[in-house]
Amino acid sequence: MPKTTQETTKLSKKLLLDDAFIICIMAILAGCGLIYEYLLSHYAARVLGVIESTIFAMIGLMIVAMGIGSFAAKKLKDAYTAFAWLELCIAFIGMSSVLVIAATFAFSNTFPQLIAEIYGLPPDLQPTGGFISAIEKFAQWLPYIIGFILGFLVGIEIPLIARIREDIYQQSLTHNAGTIYGADYIGAGIGAAIWVLFMLSMDISTSAAATASANFIAGIAFYLRYHKKIKYSQLYLIGNLVLCIFLLSMFQKGEDWERSLENTLYKDEVIYSAHSKYQHITITKRIMDPQRPPVYSLFINGRTQFTSADEVIYHEMLVHPVMAASARHENILVIGGGDGLAVRETLKWQPKQITLLELDKEIVNFFKDDKFDNEKGRIINAPLIALNQKSLSDPRVKIIFDDAFNSVDNLLKQEKKFDAIIVDLPDPSHPDLNKLYSDRFYQKLYHLLQGDGAIVIQSTSPYHAKPAFISIGKTVKSAGFQNVEQFHQNVPSFGEWGWTIATKTGASPLSRLKDIDVLNIETDWLTLALTLSAFNFPINYYNDVNNILINKLGSHTVYQYHQQAWKDEQGIFATALENNTITQ
Repeated sequence: MPKTTQETTKLSKKLLLDDAFIICIMAILAGCGLIYEYLLSHYAARVLGVIESTIFAMIGLMIVAMGIGSFAAKKLKDAYTAFAWLELCIAFIGMSSVLVIAATFAFSNTFPQLIAEIYGLPPDLQPTGGFISAIEKFAQWLPYIIGFILGFLVGIEIPLIARIREDIYQQSLTHNAGTIYGADYIGAGIGAAIWVLFMLSMDISTSAAATASANFIAGIAFYLRYHKKIKYSQLYLIGNLVLCIFLLSMFQKGEDWERSLENTLYKDEVIYSAHSKYQHITITKRIMDPQRPPVYSLFINGRTQFTSADEVIYHEMLVHPVMAASARHENILVIGGGDGLAVRETLKWQPKQITLLELDKEIVNFFKDDKFDNEKGRIINAPLIALNQKSLSDPRVKIIFDDAFNSVDNLLKQEKKFDAIIVDLPDPSHPDLNKLYSDRFYQKLYHLLQGDGAIVIQSTSPYHAKPAFISIGKTVKSAGFQNVEQFHQNVPSFGEWGWTIATKTGASPLSRLKDIDVLNIETDWLTLALTLSAFNFPINYYNDVNNILINKLGSHTVYQYHQQAWKDEQGIFATALENNTITQ
């Protein structure tokens, strides 16, 4: 019998509801897929240490895996059953990926120590090679393996959804692909916004659990609507019950589990670990002698920023030569250095004001506010505030939270002038940092500096990254500074390290330093003789200077020099024996 108008209308409404339901699920899963890409890239970069290479490689790998997954989807005959089980698998893998990677790295780091203890080997003779080397290599490749598997599964989703839509309508849909991909793109955009606005500052295990929860809810909702078409229902429900238990455990204990595993990546005890909007922050503590103060270290994204045992060498070399070379010390600009250690040294010159430009408020808060309790109820950052002598709370210190490139523009608009400028930024190990080592940035700083002032720039290692070091010096010269010189010193935590110092007019920095008899401030390590000797380099050090390029804005020259130098020195993956963390 022909259908009545009422029946036809009712059927049309059901089709529209089903379609809206499927499209919403597709959008949610697209957001989850993009978050998994970012999450795995972010975490893999942290444990491997090669931040930019790892992030780009992981995202590219997962995109390729999605394409392969799309081709493989045609092998799945029952779209409804396959889709329901697919979401269960993605949720399990996505939720556990961080902990599995962390556990594997933990095992690869602790296994050699365990073997050494069993056989009574001395600490400096831990076993290497063979099975141990294979474990380490597997740990380094595991993030990519998990990324490929997860990308492959995510890639199956769109073809299955397309087939389900056509089955609902009982016909081939003309604009099926366009509708599905439209939902996919919009959902991915929303996922990117969620990652940037919320999840970047969340604990990564919590982010993984939250994303897996979305897969879990989408899978359950799909099952409830189409359970009659899904096979192995009882087993599927048992799997979801197990997943639910694991998800609740991850929300409650995941951060503690991750932190415990993270401890094994460092030789010392991890006393603080947190995510800011911009980076992962880790503080470690080592007790070498009960009669002496503990040694504290700061790591950002797995890279050493300072160690309390020798930070004074770095920061006195950074600050005091440029201050001594400057005619006045009233108004000082410090760029970077949110730990307050460079500010501590600058305050010894009794300036009227120090303007500190720092991107990450979390770093400054940790080194300024003595309110960070751990689970035992003690203040964990009190020793670090003592280390910087509460410099960030000094009323003469004005802190501006912003990207340095933009902040400098604002200072120029205000027609600010500074007697000395201290640039204490991280190495140019990421494309985003390259602009802060560019000719354009140094031109801006040129206009901020008083005519008789001086500027100093942290310039990476002159030994491990020689082309990058020399390029920074040449770039500063190209920005208009009349006198540009470089100096270096050994900092045990970093190795051989270097700085670039410059003046706009008049005598060179070294000539100015030679004209003084003594540093007129109290230091713990630096002397005038050490300062002057730091300007000496091997006789052939600058032989290739004409072949090294200036870092023009947008060229990524220093970034590429830095990347290539460290790859040549250590390989793209290397185990840092000093701190038992994987770094570049």
